[in-house]
Amino acid sequence: MDQRRSPRFVTRFDALVSATAQQGAGVLAEISYAGARLTGASIQPPVSPFEVEGHVVRHIDENGFAITCELFDPEIRALVDDVAALVG
Repeated sequence: MDQRRSPRFVTRFDALVSATAQQGAGVLAEISYAGARLTGASIQPPVSPFEVEGHVVRHIDENGFAITCELFDPEIRALVDDVAALVG
């Protein structure tokens, strides 16, 4: 059973990643109002409860990871709406 809080939208955008002192890049593979999934990431932040922009909640195949956020700001919500319109 899928227990996600909001619908996911499949994407394929290059993304920059930063966690503490690490910086890298990856591909934004999915996005929703509550989180995102990155693949091909050059870094793997630890799964932990600390929050910067969100929490890393799991590592996935393809050198990726997923994050969750409590609430995206209005600009990010608008980005998710734009992605949904493009891929929907």
